[in-house]
Amino acid sequence: MSASNDDLYLTRDPFGKLSLGMGDQVYDRVVPVRGFPISSPDSGIALVGEDGSELAWIGSLDELSDAARRLVIEELENREFIPRIRRIRHASSMATPSTWQIDTDRGATALTLRAEEDIRRLSGAALLIADIHGVQFLIPRITDLDKGSRRILDHFL
Repeated sequence: MSASNDDLYLTRDPFGKLSLGMGDQVYDRVVPVRGFPISSPDSGIALVGEDGSELAWIGSLDELSDAARRLVIEELENREFIPRIRRIRHASSMATPSTWQIDTDRGATALTLRAEEDIRRLSGAALLIADIHGVQFLIPRITDLDKGSRRILDHFL
């Protein structure tokens, strides 16, 4: 079902979990799930119940009230951990395995690239990089990186 401001409302229960109200029904422990987390993160979000069934579909976060939008975004940020790479400062070698010193939207860190196959091209100019520990790092657009970062990255593509 499609969601609109008129037919649904979101609140937090006393334990901090989301509750969804639709008409006279209330669903506890609701989880938002992005349909297209990389290519369209603010569109196509399912509100899923405890049993995994889809309770509501949000075509766009813009359809929600400010309060509901904040709750959905907070919940998504708590569930998802995909730091965005802003800069590659240094690579320990230009062959794998290689440890990269990087700046992300969550601060400076290091990632270890096991093999070139751990860099996946997504739609457009986006890349998803898996480090040796299984953490996924996103580069939304290669062209947004500075020249030095692109030079390092080119050795692995």
